[in-house]
Amino acid sequence: MPKLSEDSVPQPSLAGSSNLDTLAVRSGIHRTAFNEHSEALFLTSSYVFSSAQQAADRFGNREPGNIYSRFTNPTVTAFQERLAALEGGQACVATASGMSAILATFMGLLKSGDHVVVSQSLFGATVQLLNNILGKFGLEVTFVPLADLQAWQQAIRPNTRLFFLETPSNPTMELVDIAALAQMAHAAGVLVAVDNCFCTPVLQRPLQWGADLVVHSATKYLDGQGRVLGGAIVGSQELVMDGGIYAFLRTAGPTLSAFNAWICLKGMETLPIRLQAQSQSALLLAQWLECHPAVARVYYPGLPSHPQYELARRQQRLGGAIVTFDVKGGQEAAWRVVDSTRIISITANLGDTKSTITHPATTTHGRISEQARSSAGIGSGMLRVSVGLEGVSDLQEDLARGLSITR
Repeated sequence: MPKLSEDSVPQPSLAGSSNLDTLAVRSGIHRTAFNEHSEALFLTSSYVFSSAQQAADRFGNREPGNIYSRFTNPTVTAFQERLAALEGGQACVATASGMSAILATFMGLLKSGDHVVVSQSLFGATVQLLNNILGKFGLEVTFVPLADLQAWQQAIRPNTRLFFLETPSNPTMELVDIAALAQMAHAAGVLVAVDNCFCTPVLQRPLQWGADLVVHSATKYLDGQGRVLGGAIVGSQELVMDGGIYAFLRTAGPTLSAFNAWICLKGMETLPIRLQAQSQSALLLAQWLECHPAVARVYYPGLPSHPQYELARRQQRLGGAIVTFDVKGGQEAAWRVVDSTRIISITANLGDTKSTITHPATTTHGRISEQARSSAGIGSGMLRVSVGLEGVSDLQEDLARGLSITR
């Protein structure tokens, strides 16, 4: 077998392309000496050095290169480069899950005595992390209504370091004007981090609106098929790599595995076409639900009835693939809808090609207090549907079965 050299391997060139469809398929590719077409999967814990001097130089950050797969792996690097390209960021670090991405953001940027302002409309596990874990280490937290810019302004203290939010929020689909919030935060020397899980860069790019960091649960749409866990943080080189975030991940180790990175890389190739198709179906489902007599309210940014419809049209490309709605009759009626489904999967995950349904008050937000749920607008009759790639008429029929009982 002839000796192979990477010097002769043709590497793809995007020539400065900013097309999301192209970036989703081609960015982050670094072919090895074997000239593979698909991205290589590097299942190794460590890497061999040519000499003791090279090992010392690598560990001392005097020479770039792989050291140990907890914090350097070519497959993970490919995933990081692809997501950074899609989000329009300079750098990205990948984590073991979406929650570990949120943890790394807080641990890497903040210290005891610092203050953060966060939205009331957050994923339940994020609320638990802030109140029950980080609070023990002296982090001060203030919760404010997501869309109330005045509340964000009034919450700023001399020790405020970070605004953290989801937009759209989980599960109420509430939005905030990212540009206005970022301008306010930066005037006070405060950073802004946006959880972009629901939209992904296909529908919304928070960095272009002034956010400093974007956080992802790659478990959701980036994989897109419910196969693996993953997370990521995207932003500037200074914040992500030179600051404390990368240092925290390198030392503490809640980083993405090579296999999960490879799965997410393959999922991201179809991210634009999936999100567009799922968003179109979600709009049709939301319009149908809005007219159903058993539904009290539909929460979907793509509907003109949404109170922030115009903001959604300006800030997002489409309404997204999540539809939340209130069923008349409270929890009992909502559970009948869930239990009557035959196609839609009863699971708390989202972003899958298979549609899913969950009752947030008793699942994703079940561990937070009733008062916190009420403040976030999560009622006992609320259901959240993540719209997949099935036929919309089948999804309507599946929901109609349970809704017909609640009339």
